Amino acid sequence: MKNHGARPVSTRKNSEFFSAHTLHPRGHARTHAVGRRALRVFKFGGTSVGDASCIARVAEIVRSAALESDIVIVVSAMSGVTNQLVAAARRAQEGEETSAEAIFSELRKRHISALRDLVPSFEERNRIQCKIDDLLQNGCRLCRGSALLGELTPRTRDTILSLGERLSILLVAAALSERGLASQAVEATEIVITNGVHDGADPQMGPTRERCEKRLRPLVQQSIVPVVTGFIGAAPDGTLTTLGRGGSDYSATVIGAALGASEVIIWTDVDGLQTADPRMVPEARTIPEVSYREAAELAYFGAKVLHPKTLRPVMQCGIPLWIRNTFAPEHSGTKITTEGPEGFGGVTAVTAISEATSITLSGPVFSGVADLLVRALRATSAARTDVLLLSHAPSQDELCVVITSAQAEDTLEMLRQEFSEELAHESEGTEGIAIDASVALITVVGPTRRSLAGISISAMLSTVCGAVAKENVDVIAMVQNPSECVISLLVGKNDLSAAVSGLHQEFRLADSDLGLFPKDGFYPPLGAAEPTSESSEQKY
Repeated sequence: MKNHGARPVSTRKNSEFFSAHTLHPRGHARTHAVGRRALRVFKFGGTSVGDASCIARVAEIVRSAALESDIVIVVSAMSGVTNQLVAAARRAQEGEETSAEAIFSELRKRHISALRDLVPSFEERNRIQCKIDDLLQNGCRLCRGSALLGELTPRTRDTILSLGERLSILLVAAALSERGLASQAVEATEIVITNGVHDGADPQMGPTRERCEKRLRPLVQQSIVPVVTGFIGAAPDGTLTTLGRGGSDYSATVIGAALGASEVIIWTDVDGLQTADPRMVPEARTIPEVSYREAAELAYFGAKVLHPKTLRPVMQCGIPLWIRNTFAPEHSGTKITTEGPEGFGGVTAVTAISEATSITLSGPVFSGVADLLVRALRATSAARTDVLLLSHAPSQDELCVVITSAQAEDTLEMLRQEFSEELAHESEGTEGIAIDASVALITVVGPTRRSLAGISISAMLSTVCGAVAKENVDVIAMVQNPSECVISLLVGKNDLSAAVSGLHQEFRLADSDLGLFPKDGFYPPLGAAEPTSESSEQKY
């Protein structure tokens, strides 16, 4: 049996920022067995731990939640820190050792300042400051070596980029301790075992589960809150690896799945998944509940709240995932489950990727090229590119792939290598590979075919086309997922806001009250007669 004798005790019914009950909307916490408390994994993003006041708020959230359930925390680096570390690594690679060291000096000032605000005890501050200095000095040494060699290896880059999370856990654990909550900083290299790939490693769930049970479970049983680094892990031989930018969310769901948590909560700076980007559509609403599948589509096609890989571990276990706002914990946020809300049958959201690039292979040099599609996909795979949209016209020997602009340079290089022989025969004035960064991708995410209740895909396509036509938007390309109601449109970047706003209005996503979508089919197009029968009115 677990020892519950050292549970945190609060002298107040409510915390400084909010009452404890706001952390448990709609009774979502569940226990695994009689007599055992629910185990919940909290992940806090960079803005949530951006400075001392933010970290203090995080500590209050955890302290309040720990009164009712066991908690494991995963944290990101303080906001902006990883970008600074990327810049330091780049400066070192270019031989600018002094510039890299200046960045580390700035990082030290920021973390020491937060530490002073969070920890009043001189002895405790000095103990933590020594650890901060050790980490940053190691980063400086790595940058110095890279500057001397003029080379930045993937292993060195991962180690430098990991420093933000390794610094962050020291501050968060200290803040918890100051509030009477026993905590321990844990580096994920001890528990998350990966396949060893740098800058995009995949966790190996078998050994990770064993490590989590051995390292984290005893802490939880002793009423100690583990504060774990997000974003990083280790190869089987112990070499540090990273899960890729934004990978802290992924870390949280991996740990949640490994421990069999009752739920995972991603604490960020927004209220949850939105029906559209509120910067384009001010009337966009928070989606109260959505299925894993739809959330995955939204993440892949531009919803930056979630890392695209985040859902994989919890989907396999059926663990609910929440998106909630650290700065407005009274809001229940978005709940992500296996099936989503009961009776849902409408469009979930309209999402967009503004920084998209299309790369087109066409012209005489590709005439009659065998396996054009296979070779192109081999090149994008070698560049580790996520293809957002693909259009292939075999009769015209033309192929177009749409990707994020951030991946364009590497993808173009791999395509040129793959087709080097064909491109060597380009005649003057022709271009076999054309690149266009003036495009944007819009995706309408709807229900599965099974929930369409007689509404045809052609009707949904017609509504989408009609909505963008009203905004005088030219559609460059359109793709519809053959098995799901996901429709992607390639448009000019200048038309993006108008198209997203028009689609959001056409599907009446702003009119639904807290996500009360129609149970059957879609809302009728704007201007159509409203339902008058009692049975139709019950759809809303």
